[in-house]
Amino acid sequence: MTDEIVPDTSILIDGKLSGLAEDGELDGAVVIPEFVVDELENQANRGLEVGYAGIEEIKRIRELAEEKGFDLSFTGRRPTQEEIDLASSGRIDALIRDIAEERDATLYTGDIVQGKMAEAKGIEVRVFEKERVERFPLEDYFDEETMSVHLKQGSVPKAKRGLPGEFGLEDIGDEEMTRDDIERIIQDTIETAETSDEGLIELEKEGATVIQLGRYRIAISRPPFSEAPEVTAVRPVAKVGLEDYDLSDKLLNRLEETAEGILISGAPGHGKSTFAQALVEYYEDQGNIMKTMEKPRDLDVGPDITQYAALEDEMENTGDFLLLVRPDYTVYDEVRKTSDFEVYSDMRMAGVGMIGVVHASEAVDAVQRLIGRVEMGMIPQIVDTVIHIENASVAKVYKLELTVKVPEGMTEADLARPVVLISDLGTGEPEYEIYTYGEETVVLPIDGDREISGTQKLAQDQLEHVLQARGIDDARIEFISDDHIRLLVDEEEIPHIIGHGGENIDQLEEELGLSITVEPRTGTLKSEVSGYGVEERGNSVIISVGEDMSGKEVDVYDGDEFLLTATVGKTGEVSVTKQSDLASRILGASESGKLEVRV
Repeated sequence: MTDEIVPDTSILIDGKLSGLAEDGELDGAVVIPEFVVDELENQANRGLEVGYAGIEEIKRIRELAEEKGFDLSFTGRRPTQEEIDLASSGRIDALIRDIAEERDATLYTGDIVQGKMAEAKGIEVRVFEKERVERFPLEDYFDEETMSVHLKQGSVPKAKRGLPGEFGLEDIGDEEMTRDDIERIIQDTIETAETSDEGLIELEKEGATVIQLGRYRIAISRPPFSEAPEVTAVRPVAKVGLEDYDLSDKLLNRLEETAEGILISGAPGHGKSTFAQALVEYYEDQGNIMKTMEKPRDLDVGPDITQYAALEDEMENTGDFLLLVRPDYTVYDEVRKTSDFEVYSDMRMAGVGMIGVVHASEAVDAVQRLIGRVEMGMIPQIVDTVIHIENASVAKVYKLELTVKVPEGMTEADLARPVVLISDLGTGEPEYEIYTYGEETVVLPIDGDREISGTQKLAQDQLEHVLQARGIDDARIEFISDDHIRLLVDEEEIPHIIGHGGENIDQLEEELGLSITVEPRTGTLKSEVSGYGVEERGNSVIISVGEDMSGKEVDVYDGDEFLLTATVGKTGEVSVTKQSDLASRILGASESGKLEVRV
């Protein structure tokens, strides 16, 4: 009887069997169980790289069987759904052992546990440990200034090169990548990750695999997730210390003494992670216990800093574990989803110092992410410092603190409320305020140059939204004062806005916290900026509006600011004494193009 070899799933995935066949080292006929074929097919259908690797290996063995003249056959039945569901607990491995035992064959495996189980049952077995791969092909695409390499079937290889914030995309090849090119790189990369002490498969989903291999983070995608196979490899181009950033004494003192809830913000490729690495090692040098939470783990930190992934695919579980470890500071890389902010907040409120890395084009955008996810009054306890990175430098630093005051743009003392001030750390000047307005929590800039305040703009936006919902989209909103609005609408719309017994307008005033005066609007006439609408004549300033307006009452405005109400004379003119303050305002508004005459 010819000796038989029964390979399990692991030895096919590793590609070891075809290597033995090529070298003429197979000691018998190869019998592949249908359990193995079905498991590989199931993995490939879920987009897992190991499934594709195993199927390619079977194809290669069939070619070698014809070439080398050894027998290849398939045996057994297909597994049941229950057996497939139990594959992760060893059910398929047990069925493969049964076939080897029944056929008195030698089991070939790359799985140490499978080998020991076979030995325990008296089954002839050969265990092939994976050979260590010292270098993988993706490294050949990198030089000292390469941050990322982008390979895709049907496309010329590309790389981003340069320094943080100054990267440029370049072609690094002359020919388009074929499917065989991509598949070879994928397989070699996976084998390297599986045999390297620095390799780890971080994520494996349908059509997507993420590998961390030393300093390289490699993302692999396949159909149906992507329309063609693609490999993207990213590597930090520089490792720097905090001393390389030329930080101000104010920021250094804050990091040492005050900051416990930090967000590091910035656009992709500008150096957020590099700064986070420098900060975590700075805190470690200060004698702090440091940990990281990453998915995938790609921060380049020292050996004393433990990097945690998502425990059972949930960062919440990782956070619960870290609360038992009690680090002084934890870096949470890539805080994006609501669940990430919730975990960050829970750990911060439990007393752990937190450093979160957030994608944001502006520093204030990082704070905006907290709105709706964190109670407004708790924000400064969770995040007290925002450090914004642009072009590998610290571009902006905000400090957050809670106070009770009248928000900027409001005037009455009874409007005082809790306000979160977002201030520039360098100047100490507040730049934004966070407070509740009606049912909303808002972030508004403090800008003395605005024609209307942030509060007025918010009230205007809310009123426009309410009116549009009622089918009124051409109303004009003007501020008589900070807490009083004039609403100009068509006369037939006034009853609809006021409502029966004033119920509609009362509700609007209560929601906005402002008084609203509703007036009819019958038309608007703007002055001629060139001067034809306004002229000085003797001791008067004359506004010409046309004889057809004779006898009508008009309102005169400087932009949105009301100046006066007047009746147009028979000649179509409004006259104001030149020596009056109003005359000066009218002339100034006319010159700037802001003068308006409204009927």
